[in-house]
Amino acid sequence: MSKFVFVTGGVSSSLGKGLTASSLGRLLKCRGLKVTMCKLDPYINVDPGTMNPGEHGEVFVTEDGGETDLDLGHYERFIDENLNRNSNTTTGSIYSAVISKERRGDYLGKTVQVIPHVTDEIKDRVLRLAREDVDIVIVEIGGTVGDIEIVPYVEAIRQFRRDVGRQNVCYVHLTLVPYLAPSGEQKTKPTQHSVTELRSRGIQPDVIVCRSDKDISDALKRKISLLCDVPIEAVISAVDADSIYEIPLVLHEEGFDTVVCRTLGIDPDEHPIALGDWEQLVHCVRTAERHVRIGVVGKYVNLPDAYLSVVESLRHAGFHHGVQVQLEWIDAEMVPDLVPGERLHDLDGIVIPGGFGERGIEGMVDAATYAREHGIPCLGLCLGLQVMVVEVARHLAGLDGANSREFDSRTPHPVIDLMPDQADVVDKGGTMRLGAYPAMLAAGSQVAEIYGASAVTERHRHRYEVNPRYRARLEAAGLRCSGTSPDDRLVEFVELTGHPYWIGTQAHPEFKSRPDRPHPLFRELVAAALERAEGREPRLIDIGELDPVG
Repeated sequence: MSKFVFVTGGVSSSLGKGLTASSLGRLLKCRGLKVTMCKLDPYINVDPGTMNPGEHGEVFVTEDGGETDLDLGHYERFIDENLNRNSNTTTGSIYSAVISKERRGDYLGKTVQVIPHVTDEIKDRVLRLAREDVDIVIVEIGGTVGDIEIVPYVEAIRQFRRDVGRQNVCYVHLTLVPYLAPSGEQKTKPTQHSVTELRSRGIQPDVIVCRSDKDISDALKRKISLLCDVPIEAVISAVDADSIYEIPLVLHEEGFDTVVCRTLGIDPDEHPIALGDWEQLVHCVRTAERHVRIGVVGKYVNLPDAYLSVVESLRHAGFHHGVQVQLEWIDAEMVPDLVPGERLHDLDGIVIPGGFGERGIEGMVDAATYAREHGIPCLGLCLGLQVMVVEVARHLAGLDGANSREFDSRTPHPVIDLMPDQADVVDKGGTMRLGAYPAMLAAGSQVAEIYGASAVTERHRHRYEVNPRYRARLEAAGLRCSGTSPDDRLVEFVELTGHPYWIGTQAHPEFKSRPDRPHPLFRELVAAALERAEGREPRLIDIGELDPVG
């Protein structure tokens, strides 16, 4: 039978529940245990697919086309397992399911209530993940204990231990231990109050993970242990780390995975940990001395989490090459004013990521033009491919006014357009080409060489496609459609022959990159950027003007 770890948070949001849960997953996997993970989100949206990335962050897409919370990206990257749409549950989807059952008469005329009907639906969602090939299911509860939105979830996981047996459940609670400069002390009172709130809901935590910017002393651990009624070895100090990939090592040194195993009745000695590969990864992160500058020309640069998987994929590529990728965020709306200057010229590479809506599109086209004309390695992702196609149509194919019909319904040359089966769609939730789709790569193309394969599968999230009516004109102008759907109907990859690296993909390869196995497109983008950086006159870098990503 699978065992379950529930991770809750208190005191404040954004403490790092997702990274703590992901790190635990990695540690348990390094012990040879089979792990899967899920996120229970308290918002009423059915899924994050229609939420503003500038407010919520990126939408992570699973292989089966689930539009999920960005924490699932952390889960996949840390435990190196492909998750699915069942790994993210929201209040909206819970209530939608309960109401559908009520309308069908599944409750036999009973009064439908939060307890037991909503809590039972929550528990069923978690139990779906318990399979014969899974030893441990790690479940993160979104929000903060004390929030009204998560009360049904806390009640559901309280009942869970009774349902499956005490030895099969471990409750982990993440709290904040702030340092107050005026008094020169770390304060445990927020942790005490948070645990009190959790216990008032019927849950006694088995492990308390204390987030702080300084190590927590043994004396403070003893105080938290006494006042919160947990063993002292179950009070874990989670001090800030220089890289998120160091967090598993920090937590292991504190004995986190050992305590969790013992709580679940798993003998740690029978499952010795093997951290060698992860330690080597962290060593690469710490010792990288070379640098490359990558500009992200996007629409949502004020919230970097909107491009979280892109950033992590660039990091992974940097680890592979032993370089620090220094990220420069460039608002696409500002690009027309930047092109005459040196900001784009001094970049070693450019990424044009995905997005929706017309804001900033002309700036993205300008960035693609500049990269093409000046030999700057450039990778276009989803929308990035589309603006690259628009750029070639306008400036190489002589199609004046070419655009995507998404941005200009009256364009004389809709080189990007809805496919016929999408033209009449009104409901914007879940109507896109979502999840994994295959592509055939042209023999001798740059992308085929990069992948080392003639057929690949990548995850998608988009509605608009390259218009096949313009494909011949575009290819005659020099744009190679180097990857297409198996029926040759949809363009999946484009590239320019003779350019060091000017590649677009209709997919989101960033969702499949791993810290110890970077995605080939990002790996070779950084390789091309490194070649550009080392092949020209060195330039002093003002670290203060950059956002470090290595």
